[in-house]
Amino acid sequence: MAKPLILIAASIPVILAILIAIPMITNPQIPFNAANADDRIAVELTKHQIKKVSFGVTDRITPQKTEIFLVSNDGDVRYLVTADGVPEPEKKLAIAKSDVKKITALVKETGFMHLPIDSIPPDEQIAEYTKFSLKITLNGQTKQIQWVEQNATSTFVPPILTQVELNLEGLLNKTTQR
Repeated sequence: MAKPLILIAASIPVILAILIAIPMITNPQIPFNAANADDRIAVELTKHQIKKVSFGVTDRITPQKTEIFLVSNDGDVRYLVTADGVPEPEKKLAIAKSDVKKITALVKETGFMHLPIDSIPPDEQIAEYTKFSLKITLNGQTKQIQWVEQNATSTFVPPILTQVELNLEGLLNKTTQR
C-alpha cells in the first residue's frame, strides 16, 4: 500500500517540472522584457575567411575576405568588407530599435557576458577556415571572444557563440537585402 503512495508523491514534482519546461522549450524566442530601456549596447562582429599558405618551412595565414559588422545602440549599422586586401566602400544602414532590443535581450538572457573563454584557436592542420571575433559592450561592460568555426577546431564551441553569431548574420542579411 505504501508503494503507490510513494509513486504518486514522487511523480508530483516531475509533473510540475514538465509543466514548467514545456512552455520554455516550445518558445524559441528570447523575451523582449529581458532588455530594459536603460540598456546600452554596442556590437562588433568580425568575420575572416582565412587561408593558410605553405612556403615549405613556414606557413603564412592570409585573410581572403574580412567582413566587419558594427551595430550601435541607436540602430545605426556600419558594414565594412575587405576582399583580397582591397577595401570596398563602407555601407551605412539602419536597423529597427526592436532588433537592437532583441540582440540586447539575447546577450543578457544567455549569459554571454559571463563566458569564461576569450579565444578558441584552430587546429594546426586546417588550411582554410572562418574565424570570428565578437566584441560586445553592454552597459559599460565589454566582452570580446575570438573563435573559429566548429569544423576547424577540436575544442568545443559553446552554442551561445553560434547563436549570437547567427542572429547577427541574419540581421545583416536582412538589412543588406533592403
